Amino acid sequence: MADLTLSTDTVPDVAEDGVWLTCIECGEAYPPFEDVIYECAECGGLLEARYDEYATFEDFDGEGVWRYADALPVSGSVTIDEGNTPLYEAPGIAADVDVADLRVKHEGMNPTGSFKDRGMTVGVRVAERLGVDRLVCASTGNTSAALAAYGARSNLETLVLLPAGKVAAGKLAQASLHGATILEVDGNFDDCLDIVAELANMGEAYLLNSLNPFRLEGQKTIGLEMLEQFEADTGDWPDRIVLPVGNAGNTAALHKAFRELVEAGAMDDEEVPALTGVQAEGAAPMVEAIENDYEAVRGWDDVETRATAIRIGKPVNAPKALPAIRETGGTAVAVSDDEITDAQRALAEDGIGVEPASAASVAGLRKLRDEGVVADDEQVVCLTTGHLLKDPDAAAAAGSEPTQVPNDVDGVLDVL
Repeated sequence: MADLTLSTDTVPDVAEDGVWLTCIECGEAYPPFEDVIYECAECGGLLEARYDEYATFEDFDGEGVWRYADALPVSGSVTIDEGNTPLYEAPGIAADVDVADLRVKHEGMNPTGSFKDRGMTVGVRVAERLGVDRLVCASTGNTSAALAAYGARSNLETLVLLPAGKVAAGKLAQASLHGATILEVDGNFDDCLDIVAELANMGEAYLLNSLNPFRLEGQKTIGLEMLEQFEADTGDWPDRIVLPVGNAGNTAALHKAFRELVEAGAMDDEEVPALTGVQAEGAAPMVEAIENDYEAVRGWDDVETRATAIRIGKPVNAPKALPAIRETGGTAVAVSDDEITDAQRALAEDGIGVEPASAASVAGLRKLRDEGVVADDEQVVCLTTGHLLKDPDAAAAAGSEPTQVPNDVDGVLDVL
């Protein structure tokens, strides 16, 4: 099982500017900016960024992702004013699920329309520091859109691999317009990730999927910002955070944000929100692992769901995310595509437009309330990860059909 303990007796010699990388499996330490590295050279385990000291809320200043610069591994930024996304009330859904308080953290309000921008602003800045000249990712769509935008901003060549015919039009258009080289692979997302990982290990490009630990450093700012906003609105912190799970990067990143606050003395263990993951029934290996108490996720070779952003069978961050769910007292639940679409409509009725994968969080909360897993006295935040216009076809299918009328006022009045 992964060792996610942050504290250390001594700062290792490999640290630079108080930052180093540590293998979560064997504890081997690596310099952060000397060589390009994604996994432990000793055992193949995932890496995490560690710090000689951890920031508290008093250290944060400014707005957006870089407000949390003292909790990040690099200074400076390749920024398009990402972060500072809204924490909405959703009165219709709140009445439906009947919990003490419900908010929706809408990451679709980032510059390219998804949470991926938070990871890219940090990851691409690290790429600049390392001196690489080509960026690469595999993607179900949102990662490619964000990488293309931030790659363009930093004048770095960008290569994206996508599963052919499986990426929503809005996301493909973004990657194209921002100038990425787009390759469509005859396979699924996991096949694309295998290819780009091999390219990265060959030194052909710098990988910016969430296998890269610096990507998750940017994404942990979702948790920091969410806590600050929720406390400002309610005077408290949420009891539970419900979030969609694809590659499980956000689950790992939020857990790391909260662990760092505990390490810094800014939060007690019992105050950490229960992290609750939601997957589509056709792509639910994390749920399978939680429900069966597996020590590790057993990847699914065949996955299918209309929630394209979470159509992933082998979540790379599962070794971090499984402990995140278990250690916080959370759980995981699978929902049907129809339940996801119903939740997408409910969010739209509250004025919050999201792509299908985002709505999985609300669908999961509904199901867990029906099952009595989530109590009525809980304060809950649902994380929505991408904007409605990321997948316009799905949005149109979930919405109502236009009504045809004659070319006159009487025709309109007849309908009214």
